[in-house]
Parts: sequence; structure tokens; C-alpha cells
Amino acid sequence: MTASLGDHADPLDVSVDALSDVLELIHLQGGELTAVRAEGGRDVHHRAGGRVLHIIERGPVELAVTGGERTRLGQGDLVLLAVGAEHRLGSADGGAWMSGRFLVEEKEAAPLLAVLPPAVVIRGTEAGREWLPLCAQTLAAEIAVPSAGSKVMVSRVLDLLFILALREWSASGGTREAGWLTAALDQPLGPAMRAIHRHPERPWSVEELAGLASLSRAAFCARFVRLVGEPPARYLSGLRLARAADRLATTSDAVGSIGKAVGYASEAAFSRAFARKYGIAPREWRTARKA
Repeated sequence: MTASLGDHADPLDVSVDALSDVLELIHLQGGELTAVRAEGGRDVHHRAGGRVLHIIERGPVELAVTGGERTRLGQGDLVLLAVGAEHRLGSADGGAWMSGRFLVEEKEAAPLLAVLPPAVVIRGTEAGREWLPLCAQTLAAEIAVPSAGSKVMVSRVLDLLFILALREWSASGGTREAGWLTAALDQPLGPAMRAIHRHPERPWSVEELAGLASLSRAAFCARFVRLVGEPPARYLSGLRLARAADRLATTSDAVGSIGKAVGYASEAAFSRAFARKYGIAPREWRTARKA
């Protein structure tokens, strides 16, 4: 009898993949890819707000982030500017690079990606990064000779590079600000963060969430506060109310049904919690948004 792939393959454990939830939430999509040749030492300016990456094909190239440090980049290096920092790239020696842009849902992406540094630099010469030249070669080939499906292929490769850069940043162990993305990339907290974001309406207990993280209650709370920036209960409450605010602004659903959908037992309890956070009752908040 011929064995199928399913007889031997272990399925991907999606319960621990909170990063995928982040990327789905912000609707990450690789966009335009351009090739740049720095003739005559000219600089290329990128205004604030654009979420981009650059892959150096020929160096050296200097990256200057407005208000930040200057970084020397060499052939094969990648730099991800996911928070939209204003910056310039230039080369006095005729450098060349590819620049890829990303489209995101800004309302969701801004707070989630804010924990990243202005520039995440990935050195292509370091061990374990064989994926980088492979991706660079694929992009260079598609931009040099576009063919059927090039737009989709470029988009997928840019997405892949974004994810791999985030993984490298997380594994580097550098100083990071507290926030959802930091916790989502943390192996113990990832499953708990995924559960909270998938089902904020559930009456999660600290014990349940600690169990998902395979930590004691005390260790879970300490790690959560350190990486997220606030206790689990406060974070869950804020998430519920943010989801409710979005539904109030984008749907005509009744206030009571929205409150129930995000985990409140009664409309009165929901209205009190909403007013404490936003300073105004849900109905008034909805009316003000539509004015």
C-alpha cells in the first residue's frame, strides 16, 4: 500500500503561531518593487509613513534615518523599515539596491508595529541566512524580466522577507519595547496572545492563559507585564473595547449585541466600561463618529 504524505507528516502547530495572526490582522501585502542605481552619489529620499525594505545588490550604501543613526550597508544586506521612519539611502561609489513597499491596514498596523526599531538590519553574510540571497535572486530575476505571475510572486517574496526579518529581530535578543508584537513573537506567550486575540469574548482566567503558556500563574503575569506592558486583565479589557469601538464605527449592530459579542454580560456593564475608557457612552461615541 502506498503511504500518503499525511501518514508521516506532522501538521503545523498553528496554536503557537501568534505572529500569523498579527500579519493577518494588519493585512500585510507586499507591493511595488523598484531597482535603484545610485549614479553620481545621489541620495534617495523616503518620506515618513512608507513601510519598506531595501536589499543591497552592490555596496557600500549608507542608510540615514531621520533623527537616528547612520548605518553602512554592504552587498547582500537587508534593512526593514516597518514603522515608516523617514530615511535616505545613498552611495558615493555607485551602489545599487532593490526597494520593496508594503501595504497594511494602518489603523491596526500602527500600534502593533510600533514596538519595532526604526530600521531592522539583517546582514546577509551571517550564518543561517541562506534564505536572503535566494529571495534576493528571485526578486532581481522578476524585476529584470517580468513574466506571467510576476506581480504576485514579488508580493509573496516581499511578505516572506518581512516575516523572516521579524524572526531574526526577535531571535537577536536586542532591547525591545513592550507591546503586542513583542509578546506574539515570544515562544511562551505566543499561544496565550493568539487565544486572547482569537476569542476576546471568552472569560479568560489568568490560570487558563498561564496554562497555554506552560508557565505558573506568577511567572505568566510577570512575563506578560514585562513584554506587553500591562497586566493580562487590563490588556483583555482594552482589546474588547477596541473591537467594540471598531464595530460601533463600521456596523449598525445594536449596542447591546456588540457588548455581548466582545464579552460583556449586559449592555449596562458594557456601557460603563466603554465610558471609562473613551469618556463617552457607546451610542454617543457612534453618533460622534458619524457626524
